[in-house]
This record gives sequence, structure tokens and C-alpha cells, in this order.
Amino acid sequence: MTAPRRWRRLLGAAVAVSTSLLVVTATGASASPDQDASDNHEMGAAIRAHDGVGPAGLLPASVDASVPGIDVSSYQGNVNWASYWSAGKKFAYVKATEGTGYQNAYFSQQYTGSYNVGMIRGAYHYGRPDTSSGAAQADYFVAHGGGWSKDGKTLPGTLDIEWGPDNACYGKTPAQMVAWIKAFSDEYHAKTTRWPVIYTATSWWSQCTGNTGDFSSTNPLWVARYASSAGTLPYNWGFYTFWQYSSSPIDQDSFSADISRLKVLATG
Repeated sequence: MTAPRRWRRLLGAAVAVSTSLLVVTATGASASPDQDASDNHEMGAAIRAHDGVGPAGLLPASVDASVPGIDVSSYQGNVNWASYWSAGKKFAYVKATEGTGYQNAYFSQQYTGSYNVGMIRGAYHYGRPDTSSGAAQADYFVAHGGGWSKDGKTLPGTLDIEWGPDNACYGKTPAQMVAWIKAFSDEYHAKTTRWPVIYTATSWWSQCTGNTGDFSSTNPLWVARYASSAGTLPYNWGFYTFWQYSSSPIDQDSFSADISRLKVLATG
């Protein structure tokens, strides 16, 4: 299939209105006082810098048939959730923590606001293997918004693991990196009964884990790839659960099945 057939322009009045709502909301969000902090990194920023992005204003054809969502952090400030709900977004992930010293100052507004408009929502943690253990960071995440409740509207927490600010693999060998991720995953599961979603890029996973360690039987995959398809997935995952396919005008995501399956994931 050719690239033009895989990608379709967002045409039609309904889609145009939805897109304009997204643009207005993104540009109108409050500036965050902590967005320049060295311990606050935005989901996917390092992946986009490393892997690049696809053409702006285009939508992968496969996304049309899936459940759309977004992810946000303090960079978006106070979010107008009603506009995103009107634009068709059904779920959201909100950054809660990073390392063991950063909390999103806008977390309450973003996490509660998305829930209140009807979205299924979850929290994510930006992993920093260079600062503390995986178990310590899982504990910090759970203690500051990253927990899970069996209410049918709360998704399991996500570990965001991507290139570091100073070293791509945070100075760890593949074996050490796999052990760090496993420690985070095991501790999160022990505290919540749920396995965390793992957000990453195939290129990072290959480089920093050496394609060793297998999380495919326990942890849902959230793959980041800004192209016409999700492409080759990280080691041993046969399918993705979420796909972050664009960062324009805000991080946009797709759930791989229908809304009933998303509710199952939230219910546990």
C-alpha cells in the first residue's frame, strides 16, 4: 500500500471542527511554572528528537477505526477537557511524576477533569533509571496519583521509558536496564494488582535493552511512532495496546480495539 493510501487528510466539516478545537485548546492552555525544570520531561519529546515525525495534519488510516485519546503533562497547563471530549477523544493519560522528586502541578485538574467529562483516564510516570531504583520510583508514582481503582474508568499506570536527558540509556547496560524496568513493573503490580503499561519506542528498546527481557505476557505496550503505521514493535510484543502516532497539535493516541475493550482494560 502506498503512503498516500495509508495516510488521509483530515477533511470534512466534522473533522475540521474537531481539529480546530484541538488547536485552540492546545494554544490556549495555561503556561506551566515548572515546564523548564530539569526533572520534568514531556512524554515522547526525546523519541521525536531521535526518530523524527511524520507529515503534520495527516491521520493514519488505521486510527479512524480505533478509540482516540490524548496524553498531557504540565506543559499543557489547565486543560479544557470539554473541548477534547467534543472533538471525540475518549481516553487520556496524564503525567503524574518523574523520578522520585517531581510531581505535575496540574495533575489534579487534568486527571479529575478528564474523568469528569466522561473520559477513561490513567496516569503515567516518566522513568529516570539514572536517579533511583525502579521499585522506589514505582512507590513514588503510586503515592502521588499513579494508583489504580476498579471503577471501570481508571487505566493501569504507565511507565514512560525513553532516551534520557544526558545519556540515551542512563548509563546502564542492557541487563541493568531490563532489571530496572522489571523492578518498577513488579513493584507497581505488588501495590496495585495491575501490571503497568510500558510506553517506549522500538528503536530505544533495541538500543537500551538489547532486545533482552520479555514483558509481552504481562505488560500492555504503548508504542510511540510518528508515521503511517506503528511499524515493527519492541522485542516479543505481538501487538500494541496504545499507539502514540502524532504530537500535533497535542500528543494523540489510539487504542487498538473498541471502547468495550478499553473499559475491560480499565476494569481489570
